[in-house]
Amino acid sequence: MGAGSACFLVSAGLKGIKVIDMIKIGNVVFENNIFLAPMAGITDLAFRLVCKNWGAGGVFSEMVSAKAMHYNDKKTFSLMETSPEEDPLIVQIFGHEPHIMAESAKKIEDMGIKMIDINMGCPAPKVTSGGDGSALLKDFKLIGEIVKEVSHAVSIPVSCKIRCGIRDFTDVETLAKIIEDGGASAITVHGRTAAMYYSGKSDRSYIKKVKDAVSVPVIGNGDIYEAEDAVSMIEETGCDAVMVARGAQGNPFIFRQIDEYVSSKKVQTYPTWEEKLSVMKHHILLLCELKGERTGVREARKHIAWYTKGMHSGATVRNEVCQTETLKELMNIIDEYINYLSKGDEGK
Repeated sequence: MGAGSACFLVSAGLKGIKVIDMIKIGNVVFENNIFLAPMAGITDLAFRLVCKNWGAGGVFSEMVSAKAMHYNDKKTFSLMETSPEEDPLIVQIFGHEPHIMAESAKKIEDMGIKMIDINMGCPAPKVTSGGDGSALLKDFKLIGEIVKEVSHAVSIPVSCKIRCGIRDFTDVETLAKIIEDGGASAITVHGRTAAMYYSGKSDRSYIKKVKDAVSVPVIGNGDIYEAEDAVSMIEETGCDAVMVARGAQGNPFIFRQIDEYVSSKKVQTYPTWEEKLSVMKHHILLLCELKGERTGVREARKHIAWYTKGMHSGATVRNEVCQTETLKELMNIIDEYINYLSKGDEGK
């Protein structure tokens, strides 16, 4: 299934910085500038639909291997299953061979997808050992060739997601210009090096350097856990959009909260435990509907752990669901937990 229609670009002021309510990348318009980041094993269709429902302006697929697409791997193509409800989906691909990347991009366009993102930042050894992901950052020339071939192969927008170096922070301004000159319509910058993984603190000054160096939209990424983080990211860097990754795990409500904070300078609503568990149940049912009961139940476990983090007796629930194999068993545990919380103030 394909993605949808465009709308107009609108902007509003916030402390002298423009906070864009709708953002245009190439010929694609997103209803707001807060995006759900691509996360391997997490941002499947079920999770994307939940986040979209709670206000994400744009959603990214899990990383898709260009080489696996070249060999027509069925499991890889299943990662790109989409729905009009999440329109427009952005599919992220990874690889290091320009012609294979371009070929895969064309296949994605032919599927009706509206935008492609190239991963140049994943630090996982299983990705970098093949020369993909953040390993590309050692060869700016190759990056330029990849972006150029992919951009020329399709008519839809192409963006790139980078980190700020491999072990040391690098010349991101030059890298960004190479990416822009290659034909990219947007650049996402994670303010860490690959060696940092997710430790330390994201350095926003490098996001600002990229923003100052290019004319295409720049998306800031790294350490967005609260609504205030998203707004301060835009204020400090001038970036055009913000990407939420781990901050959305078990917390799709963050997208609504960011919208509230932009509108009124404060978060108006925090989810109650009833709301959290209701959304969690919906998420689990979506997983099982889309992937089958066996896979859905197993993949639900990590999401349940995130949704129940910090909740009274949440550890007990997390331990119990790890022993379940059926949806009925899983729902019984959750319903018993809801009944337990409803008898007192423990969950509130």
